[in-house]
Amino acid sequence: MIDMIKLREVMVENPDLDLPEGLFYQSLNSNGLKTIRELATFRFTCRKCEDAPCIAVCPAEALEKDQDGIITRYTNLCVSCKSCVTICPFGTMMTDFFVHHRNRDLLYNLNDDGETQKFIDACPEGTVYLTDQDESPEKNIYRLNDRILIREYLYNTEMK
Repeated sequence: MIDMIKLREVMVENPDLDLPEGLFYQSLNSNGLKTIRELATFRFTCRKCEDAPCIAVCPAEALEKDQDGIITRYTNLCVSCKSCVTICPFGTMMTDFFVHHRNRDLLYNLNDDGETQKFIDACPEGTVYLTDQDESPEKNIYRLNDRILIREYLYNTEMK
């Protein structure tokens, strides 16, 4: 479980903290390296704007929205200009998504149980942990894939 809510709090309190990153290689693709945090942010935190300004402003056409409104950043096309960060009205895009030369000691393959435990140990306390829990929307817990749960507040556009 990766608790995006607690992780953001830690990032606000410690803006210079070099966070460990979990990677999950689902398959070989031409989309480049993705961190779990980036995948979770686009899937759960993004407001999925109808006319997404981040896509419109990208000079490299590196952002695309799928049929569910989820943004994908093609890291092999991205020129790291951060125009999308500047224009996003909700602050979803984060500048640390664009760090290309990460400290390899802070990258962990979450397909490997040993690497997963090292990732948990390297993360700020209480932000990542093992659980046998399942997806629970009423507790803000959602499944990212078959190995990863994310705790995050979802933006709801439904009127009550």
